[in-house]
Amino acid sequence: MTGRYVVGFEAVDRTQVAVVGGKGAHLGALSRVDGVRVPAGFCVTTDAFRRVAAATPSLDDRLDRLARLRPEDREGVRSVSAEIRRAVEDVAVPGDVAAEITRALAGLGADAAYAVRSSATAEDRPTASFAGQQDTYLNVRGPDEILRHVRRCWASLFSERAVTYRRRNGVDHSSVRMAVVVQRMVFPDAAGVLFTADPVSGNRRVATVDAGFGLGEALVSGLVDPDVFTVRDDAIVARRIAAKRRAVHALPGGGTREEEVDPARQEQPALTDDQVVRLVRLGRRIEAAFGGPQDIEWGLVGDDFHILQSRPITTLFPLPAVDDGESRVYLSVGHQQMMTDAMKPLGLSMWRRTAMAPMHEAGGRLFVDATRHLATPAGRAAFLDLMTRSDPLTRDALETVLERGEIAPTSPEHAPAGPPFGGPPAAVETDQAVVTALVERSRASIAALRRDIRTRSGPALFDFLEEAFVEHKRVLADPVNVQAIMAGMQATWWLNDKLGEWLGETNAADTLTLSAPGNVTSEMGLALLDVADVIRPHPEVVAFLRGVDGDDGFLDGLPGLPGGREACDAIGAYLDRYGMRCVGEIDITRPRWSERPATLVPLILDHVRNFAPGEAARRFEQGRQAAERKAREVLTRLRARPDGEARADETRRMIDRVRTFVGYREYPKYDIVSRYFVYKQALMAEADRLVRDGVLTDREDVFFLTFAEFGDVVRTHRIDGRLVRERRDAYRWHRTLTPPRVLTSDGEALTGAYRRDDVPAGALVGLPVSHGTVEGRARVVLDLARAELEPGDILVTAHTDPSWTPLFVAVAGLVTEVGGQMTHGAVIAREYGLPAVVNVPDATRLIRDGQRIRVHGSGGYVELLT
Repeated sequence: MTGRYVVGFEAVDRTQVAVVGGKGAHLGALSRVDGVRVPAGFCVTTDAFRRVAAATPSLDDRLDRLARLRPEDREGVRSVSAEIRRAVEDVAVPGDVAAEITRALAGLGADAAYAVRSSATAEDRPTASFAGQQDTYLNVRGPDEILRHVRRCWASLFSERAVTYRRRNGVDHSSVRMAVVVQRMVFPDAAGVLFTADPVSGNRRVATVDAGFGLGEALVSGLVDPDVFTVRDDAIVARRIAAKRRAVHALPGGGTREEEVDPARQEQPALTDDQVVRLVRLGRRIEAAFGGPQDIEWGLVGDDFHILQSRPITTLFPLPAVDDGESRVYLSVGHQQMMTDAMKPLGLSMWRRTAMAPMHEAGGRLFVDATRHLATPAGRAAFLDLMTRSDPLTRDALETVLERGEIAPTSPEHAPAGPPFGGPPAAVETDQAVVTALVERSRASIAALRRDIRTRSGPALFDFLEEAFVEHKRVLADPVNVQAIMAGMQATWWLNDKLGEWLGETNAADTLTLSAPGNVTSEMGLALLDVADVIRPHPEVVAFLRGVDGDDGFLDGLPGLPGGREACDAIGAYLDRYGMRCVGEIDITRPRWSERPATLVPLILDHVRNFAPGEAARRFEQGRQAAERKAREVLTRLRARPDGEARADETRRMIDRVRTFVGYREYPKYDIVSRYFVYKQALMAEADRLVRDGVLTDREDVFFLTFAEFGDVVRTHRIDGRLVRERRDAYRWHRTLTPPRVLTSDGEALTGAYRRDDVPAGALVGLPVSHGTVEGRARVVLDLARAELEPGDILVTAHTDPSWTPLFVAVAGLVTEVGGQMTHGAVIAREYGLPAVVNVPDATRLIRDGQRIRVHGSGGYVELLT
């Protein structure tokens, strides 16, 4: 049956979502899968809905009102959506539409029972399932009742839950259309849901089956606790048989009713073991047809399974596109780089092209394959030791995988050479001239890049950048550069380990590294205090800046004010040195401070308000003196012990070494983002040319292309608009996902756990990275530009990168959800003497903004006081 308003399942496939909605398209595709039984039915098309929408009074005006509501205005959403829903329900089904539906029913059996189900164009997508957001009606009988319920399905497009879900997923209400599925009812002995991947762990080899008696509505509505079977590789590996006291059954005249299950059957399994395994095999067939894990509704009639619906499982974290049959373990790059947010395709491809290790993309994030480092006893021990120092949660997650024996042993000759991610041993001489030479070499290389890139455009620019990436990696891979980085880290570890062993000192290096020279990131934070010193004496400038409110052209208005020229010069000089930085700076698509200078205004105003002139120099000197006092103290204590002179001499050498090199730890990242800004400026000039030539409508469309694809557009002057739209949708989905620290090739996502019993009850456990204890008001900050801090506040956030450093000078302590001993936030917290605990799971959710907390920077936990 095929018409303008009614299309049979046999004429539907997955390309027709715009005509029959997501559910209808999936059912049509399901009906074509070999061995899959789908109850017969048809779809009422979106053309029928358009007719009804056009006849609904003031629908466009009401949708505009809905779009203008603030996200937090739940009462407004509830009121307007109910108003729209009533208006749609009141519109009669047009006569020609009703006639087509009635003819289709006659072909299937007008007196039969039907399920009438909503099928919106936005649902059952790989990126958002919209499961349960619109209405379904079971056991509907007779043409008049079916027409009434079709109208109710149309109206359910505007239910409060559907409207809220669309708003959360960035879907425009006016862009969504509703089709309706009308499908012959089956009256199953048992029904339920099959997940072809474990919806909790993400493991693609594990399927779970939920089963109960009667219609599946009892499970979906939460009326009964289902039987749950876990299946791996065609074997049931776990089962839980529930007491199923209630079931939902169809009534002869239409509708459904709850009934008590015969007490003798309540604790009997709804499915036999053979049926469970057979159902999972059927699910694997459907999964293969649809190209991804599925959430499948099924019913068992006699001994035959009927498939009622299949939709993608959208909550699973995607897998890297590596399919060689090997068991692999991937580590999150974002957790190491302090940027776990999703990245756009251009950002992902640029980082991969300039990174020192091969990387794989999944869910808008990057991962490295750690399998070879774990495949030999020696490599495994070294790698786990590195994780112990950098991220204990990652180590715990890795140990969970290793305990199962899923990593195939590798002979030593196939193991990777050298320490993992660490480079060669740090044999560099302790000499400040080494650091000075490295910095000068970096500056010269970036100056050459800026000079040479000016003459490149079009295809020649992309050829030039390929060569620039080689130089980029050469600078980073320079053995002296790697040795200098490792020297500072190894000296820090040595001091903490040895002074802990010899003197009982905890994290002594925290104090010994205060105000270490040459730390470009800590200097950046102090330099903004100097900018505030220039602005503070000029009240007209301060008042002007308070009114900036995100206007990035504010610098043009400063010179006309008393003191404005000085303020403009100070901000300009700061941007010249640090304007390439921003939150999430490893993603080249993120706006830099030079592009959005208004981002810095709230921070400058906080410094003007909270600090006295000369604070930067005062802080640096206080830190330097504290480090010198600590050095004298530990050396004196060592010399007073047996064999103390030798230990003191060795410790003195390590103190010199850590103060020589630990500041340089931050410079390679500064080099990277400096180059990135040069690349970006050249690339965006190309994007602007494409806009002028009419190839692009928006310069930022290129953010949704890879570097190679961008180059192809420049060469051909053609762009695939559909690809850009799909990538935008995927990016919105990726932003809703939480990346795991460890991801296996089976899809299992692991975050790790702390296994400590030495913290107070109720405390939040993390990793101690900067010693000391501080109590104060928690300020939960998720957006750097919206930070409002007072002296004594404790900054609580998801993760920090160098761009957050200006906030560090205004707070008394730090708590983050991500981080390690040598990541940027930890290094700068120690540099500034801030007690800090990082790697605290869900800190921004468990700590309330304004709550009083106590941070134990040496013990590695946070107490919630109020």
